[in-house]
Amino acid sequence: MTHARRTRLSATLGTLAVLVAFTAPLANLNQTAAGLGAGPSGRTWILSSMSIGLGAFLLTAGRVSDDFGRRRTFVAGAFVLALGSVVAAATPDVAVFVLARIVQGVGGAAVVAAGLGMLATAFPDPLARARVTGLWGASVGAGIALGPVLSTWLGRWHSWRDVYAVLAAAGLALALTATGCPESRAAHRAPLDVPGVTLLALGTGALLAGLTEGRAGWEQPLVVFLLAAGVALLGAFVVTERRSDHPMIDLSLFRRPAFAAVTVAALANGGGIIALLSFVSGFAGIALGLPPTTAAWLMLAWSGPSVVAALAARRLPHHWTGRARMGIALVVIAVGQLLLWDVGTGSGPWRFVPGLLLAGVASGVLNAALGRESVASVPPDQAGLGSGANNTARYLGSAVGVTVVAVVAAPSGAVTPAALVDGWNRAALVTAAVSLVGALVVLLVGERRAVAVPAEIRSPQEADVA
Repeated sequence: MTHARRTRLSATLGTLAVLVAFTAPLANLNQTAAGLGAGPSGRTWILSSMSIGLGAFLLTAGRVSDDFGRRRTFVAGAFVLALGSVVAAATPDVAVFVLARIVQGVGGAAVVAAGLGMLATAFPDPLARARVTGLWGASVGAGIALGPVLSTWLGRWHSWRDVYAVLAAAGLALALTATGCPESRAAHRAPLDVPGVTLLALGTGALLAGLTEGRAGWEQPLVVFLLAAGVALLGAFVVTERRSDHPMIDLSLFRRPAFAAVTVAALANGGGIIALLSFVSGFAGIALGLPPTTAAWLMLAWSGPSVVAALAARRLPHHWTGRARMGIALVVIAVGQLLLWDVGTGSGPWRFVPGLLLAGVASGVLNAALGRESVASVPPDQAGLGSGANNTARYLGSAVGVTVVAVVAAPSGAVTPAALVDGWNRAALVTAAVSLVGALVVLLVGERRAVAVPAEIRSPQEADVA
């Protein structure tokens, strides 16, 4: 196997495994909570804990991979993912399980950020990179849908713990496979920005923990403290990065139209369709009386087209810019979400299929564009950072979006099928609006024109902008 093929295999399967881990509890939450003796708060943490690890460490993992080696970071992340999965499969305690899920998120952050950086380095040719980022985008959609299906099937066959045993084995296999990939890193290694890393991890973790705990009541002192601490720490992170000689992320990147556009698109993707889909399995089972297997298979109506569209995205006209692809894809996703509106208590599974199919096709195009644009919008030696920043935006958007959906969809009185259906319809409208607003911002971001300076006298900074 050539180095390029091994890199492609490792990065795409690694992303697939992380997304399987991320979505695994969606379909068998009742089984998992019963097995761990978890109450309402514990159920919320079971669903949200991996987001904390991902959101807090994706950007850090991207920067570390650029400076210390992308393959090394990927292999370490795969081992950490396997370790968290082993603990999740074995523990009888809900608190330990939640910690194990956070560890899975930390390992998954390294796998996703370093993996996409490895792809960008292994496939420098634009056409080859378009093909491989389409494959990477397909692995995102496949992983999101495969997680609930695999966990449901294994839970019915034996135990809800089996999916974590499978993930542990997958993490070890990924680590062993990736050891044969070539190493790559930035040409100029900067000192590790320890204050920036610490403030970002603590601030993001506190903010996500506050959003998670807040679903049980926003007036609780702990929730107020966590949210306030998260905002204060992230504010301190911005101040520190502005003053640092070697910041973890150069904040001037956000003045690049391409970087701003891909970041907004990732936020809208997480806060829109991904947030709504996280609610599908529970809603379909409780409100519509659909069995868990049917609810899990519904996800395939979205992910199947997503995988195919991501693979075919490279055949779209080359004059369609990344910004246009992301903006139009978000508009079509919003239309698909609107087709999921106006569900009734007597609706069957087929009522969801048209909207899921349409949103799935557009999601595939979007995932492929996000993979390509996240590394194309930063200097070549910061591919891991670009991947980390983009995926951080996606998971932060997802965490905030899931919280918004939980609040919007919550019944105002007794929990009845009719109240749940009303909540679903409100959530579909709100998340569609998120997708539309994201599309509008992406499409309105102005293109920065390069100054017409001869290439031979152009500075590295000018070349990056060009």
